[in-house]
Amino acid sequence: MSKYDIVVIGSGPGGYVAAIRASQLGMKVGVVEKAELGGVCLNWGCIPTKALLKSANVFEYLKHASDYGVTVKDVKPDLAAMVKRSRAVADSNSKGVQFLFKKNKIDHIPGFGKVKKGGKVEVTDDKGKKTELEAKHVILATGGRSRELPNLKIDGKKIIGYREAMMLDKLPGKMLVVGSGAIGVEFAYFYQALGTEVTLVEFLPRIVPVEDEEVSKALDKAFRKQGMKIHVNSEVTSVDTKGKTCVATVKSPDGEIKVEADVVLSAVGITTNLEGIGLEETGVKVEKGKVVVDDFYRTNVPGIYAIGDIVKGPALAHVASAEGIICVEKIAGKNPEPLNYNNLPGCTYCSPEIASVGYTEEGAKKAGYEIKVGKFPFSASGKAKAAGATDGFVKVIFDAKYGEWLGAHFIGANVTEMIAEVVVARKLETTGHEIIKSVHPHPTMSEAIMEAVAAAYGEVIHL
Repeated sequence: MSKYDIVVIGSGPGGYVAAIRASQLGMKVGVVEKAELGGVCLNWGCIPTKALLKSANVFEYLKHASDYGVTVKDVKPDLAAMVKRSRAVADSNSKGVQFLFKKNKIDHIPGFGKVKKGGKVEVTDDKGKKTELEAKHVILATGGRSRELPNLKIDGKKIIGYREAMMLDKLPGKMLVVGSGAIGVEFAYFYQALGTEVTLVEFLPRIVPVEDEEVSKALDKAFRKQGMKIHVNSEVTSVDTKGKTCVATVKSPDGEIKVEADVVLSAVGITTNLEGIGLEETGVKVEKGKVVVDDFYRTNVPGIYAIGDIVKGPALAHVASAEGIICVEKIAGKNPEPLNYNNLPGCTYCSPEIASVGYTEEGAKKAGYEIKVGKFPFSASGKAKAAGATDGFVKVIFDAKYGEWLGAHFIGANVTEMIAEVVVARKLETTGHEIIKSVHPHPTMSEAIMEAVAAAYGEVIHL
């Protein structure tokens, strides 16, 4: 029987990062993974979708090349080539994790992992052979998968999930996207940009409903300008897949409507992978589909921990990584700070991009804060004008009494690369005046952060 200090079940951005950090801290580590190293994020999520979205960006640039004084003729999207590039990028990243495992002397144990009593982990390989590992500590990092609605069963051909959406062999003429979270709007943008006629349906009153209301409105406007049809406060009640195309029945504020599409993408969130991993046998507590943990990801059973999508909090790769590091540092006897879940950035990579952190304006008011709000549109940015990317804005929210930076909400080109400034500033308890007095380079998109903060305090120069 192989013995380890830590066995991690799952090798996504939570699991593999936890494993590497544990190895750095001198522990012997094994990682059980039934599929590709890197999990969904590297192989079927974050990374390959960004590769596809980059292809859509390049195609859009070429379509509008004349705006930049460049003549390009006969520009056509090649979906098969885009998918091939996306898979190559994913494969490269997965091989990168293999390299990191070898470098850090981490054992990769292929198979399905199940935690058992007494510090044991049972691994079943793809041929059904079972082996047993012994571990002082077991970290569950099994992630999530596409959530299925009862009236929207994924068949992999006409009704698809995110995996199939990034592997289509031909461009659909029409697509219905159900759900406008990050996955939904990213694929809606991708296919609309390539020429598919996209209809987006959202059950809640606005698209990207977790974002600040002004950001939601701005993305709605941008998507409609791109030619997308959007139905909010609406629900897909059924999909008829018997014909050559799909016919969806949508219950909307204007009554029942029919939407015809070649393919329906179900993007209604994720569900956790908790089945068969030994929770019932070991007595690990679960509430509302999530493993219950403390601030250091310890479950109610000594020696068993859980991180990532299967615990409470946003299902984001960087959150899982942070949780994994905190978890193993605590195991190693370090003194890590608990994660501040109100200072976690969220990024959506459609066009225009969205990035946010902290309270929305509505959330800050509900929390009882008296607030100062500053906003700077990219239409007033010299760099944005030069880049031909004037859509969007930077919005910042401060506590009027003490100057605490409560939140920031960006929409525009490359804003996902800008949000980290706010995360670091909030972590350091930086005030708005310190941001105003920090000289930002000109011309850059990032100047808009300084200008928005200045606007909150009545000192904006370029508005």
